[in-house]
Amino acid sequence: MDLTSTERYVVISTDGHCGADLMDYKPYLQKSLHEQFDEWAAHYSDAWGALDPEAGEGRVGAASFGSSYNWDSDKRLEHMETQGVAAEVLFPNTTPPFYPSGAITAPAPTNRQDFELRWAGVKAHNRWLADFCNAAPGRRAGLAQIFTNDIDEAIREARWARENGLMGVALPGDHVLQLNNLYYPRLDPFWEACVELDLPVHRHGVVPSEAAGPETGVGAPAVGIFECYHMAQRPVSHMVLGGVFERFPDLRFVVTEANAAWGASYATQLDNYANEALVPGALASMFAGDAVRALSLKPSEYVAKNVYFASFFTIDDIALRYDVGVSQMMWGADFPHHEGTSPHTRKALRVNFAGLPHDEVRMMLGGNAAKCYGLDMELLTDVAQEFGPAVEEVATPLPLDEYPTYPSETVCSTFAPQAWRRAATGGTANGIAST
Repeated sequence: MDLTSTERYVVISTDGHCGADLMDYKPYLQKSLHEQFDEWAAHYSDAWGALDPEAGEGRVGAASFGSSYNWDSDKRLEHMETQGVAAEVLFPNTTPPFYPSGAITAPAPTNRQDFELRWAGVKAHNRWLADFCNAAPGRRAGLAQIFTNDIDEAIREARWARENGLMGVALPGDHVLQLNNLYYPRLDPFWEACVELDLPVHRHGVVPSEAAGPETGVGAPAVGIFECYHMAQRPVSHMVLGGVFERFPDLRFVVTEANAAWGASYATQLDNYANEALVPGALASMFAGDAVRALSLKPSEYVAKNVYFASFFTIDDIALRYDVGVSQMMWGADFPHHEGTSPHTRKALRVNFAGLPHDEVRMMLGGNAAKCYGLDMELLTDVAQEFGPAVEEVATPLPLDEYPTYPSETVCSTFAPQAWRRAATGGTANGIAST
């Protein structure tokens, strides 16, 4: 289909965050846990909130768990429509019951007692999420949280998720306090269930460290931010070298909020490693020979076929889109996080996509996501006709003097380095061409 200037793009954000207000999770817990929940809620605090103390209704930030955008369905829809977004893929944001810290910063459970309470908490979130998605039919793809401590329970929850309209599963992220290795054969029944249920599997980028404190030191969050991309990339090698994609060729694995450009070089590194592993006597062959010989494709071919890269894009992501794979890239706003594109999403789309072929833009803005999650593109096309960004709008480059001011208006890397240089020069272009 040829796009004309009068048509509008269907924008699907593949990186959204939501959750219930703290006490609103209680009705989704079994009554036998209500007393324990009250005790936990009375003493819960999130040290990560200190990183963004101004976050709230007026400023959605890294600690945005207190914003009603997380749970007010009508308010959220109204805001997303001002941004031109027709649908969202939703990860957790507020803290599920019995978590020790925020939903995207806490390590996975470390013992059975911790698991049982936390498992009840994420199940409460999943049931709240199903109701939240049902409040906007066809416009929200909720992701069920699971843990891999108990595979039978994880499979049961995945089946519940599919039966109740959720459209994927979110795995716990790696953390300095607990890594979650995905190459273990014991996980195979879970991957098999996800393929059977047609549920994409997700790893979302997290801050994989502890908050700063007397015991952890001031460097803890610095280490976490520096290592967050490594931790987000790590599972790709697990799925490839562990033979998961070989055994389950239809499994879709989504890496969210970790950029995309790295996917090309990472795939090349895996290919080089695999080639060396096939050389008799080579060091790599001692450790990886058996694993590589069990693969029928090159590692890069698995990455190109099974791995998707989601969230907002940088200049490098767009520049390397052919190496990464246009069909594997899915744009996202990261709402309601301050490092996301909102409330400057329409400007961010122009920064990313101005000058690109319309068919590529259509794929990365919504087409790939609709295919990955099974969203109704006909319904969303009708929605987009009301407020979606026009093709002509997205095709118009954003002049430098229209970039959001850094850091008061945005910290989103989509606008870097131009926004950062404007901040360093007192908000002037300082000789940078306004193109």
